[in-house]
Amino acid sequence: MSSRVLAAELSRHVGARVRVAGWVHRRRRLKSVTFVVLRDRSGFAQVVTSGAAPPEETVVEVRATVSANPRAPGGVELTSPVLETLSAPVSPPPFDLYRPVLPALPTILDHAPVALRHPLLRERFSLAAAAVRGFRSTLDALGFTETHTPKIVASATESGANVFGIDYFGRPAYLAQSPQFFKQALVGVFERVYEVGPVFRAEPHDTARHLAQYTSLDAELGFIEDHHDVMAVLREVLAGMAAETGGVTVPERIPEIHFAAALELVGADPREPDLAPAHERALSEWAVREHSSEFLFVTGYPMAKRPFYTHPDPARPGYSNSFDLLFRGLELVTGGQRLHRHEDYVAALGGDVSSYGDYLAAFAHGMPPHGGFAIGLERFLARLLGVANVREVTLFPRDLHRLSP
Repeated sequence: MSSRVLAAELSRHVGARVRVAGWVHRRRRLKSVTFVVLRDRSGFAQVVTSGAAPPEETVVEVRATVSANPRAPGGVELTSPVLETLSAPVSPPPFDLYRPVLPALPTILDHAPVALRHPLLRERFSLAAAAVRGFRSTLDALGFTETHTPKIVASATESGANVFGIDYFGRPAYLAQSPQFFKQALVGVFERVYEVGPVFRAEPHDTARHLAQYTSLDAELGFIEDHHDVMAVLREVLAGMAAETGGVTVPERIPEIHFAAALELVGADPREPDLAPAHERALSEWAVREHSSEFLFVTGYPMAKRPFYTHPDPARPGYSNSFDLLFRGLELVTGGQRLHRHEDYVAALGGDVSSYGDYLAAFAHGMPPHGGFAIGLERFLARLLGVANVREVTLFPRDLHRLSP
């Protein structure tokens, strides 16, 4: 009886004396008995006691007999218990964690260390872990190598001013906006790489879709023909993630539409360099209506709106071999083919490459045609669960206003 038994395992121990441990989730007092719902990482167990029950969120160890009861959680309950308090709460939680309805988002965020214990919130972040598990396992099976690159960088060269500056032992440094430069260099080492990690954006946006720090699921692969090879890998990754999370079906072939055709479809000015949120929603509705797909690739964005390392479309001047993936009305993924010849980078940068010496070193020594993508984990979860704000699916979010807890 020394080994701890989880709530989800109790049905295998009917008639036995076991030891369980967890939190007091809820108490219900009747005339002669008290029902205590115990919560652990696997689920819930009902404890029937004639004595006093400790308050909610008390951490307890229970030694009891497992008895069959079809009306109890899991069809069993714990009887003749001996309860030992391992840790008593100093004060009640800020709201009742056993109630099925969540409080307002500010209340959740202000009290996140305790609020995250709520079963609904815990399930959301278990889903996040499942999504990352699907991402990793799919790419592992496709011959990718997981990498871990620096999050402190010496220059803000990727996209200008939207960076967080820090003091690095008396020298200026920055929090990385993405692992883009590193993962491209590592294509020259491993051919296929991926990374799961935080990225930082100092963008003063106070919206339901922006965060100052989020989790990026990045991948980069070499020896491609063009961006369609990248899109094919992304489709497999999404299918792998969906297999772990459920909640969405990824079609065998995700429909695609060129950027110029997308503008025409939504009735936008053909000179527009990007899609507005309303356009993304309209295009997603079209994809569902015409292709029965909740995913849509928009390809061929104008070169003017893409980073300097983006490969142009050789057949359509002014457009790029790049794409966005829309999911349920929101841009979820950005990706494309990259430049791979040193001379093309020199031309794209206008001849002045002094700020990009470390980055261009890999290209000075031979790099294959390559491309990649980045998935925003929080955006994926928000669309998957149908929540309105990415903060609802972010552990301890960091945004324009929030730096704690």
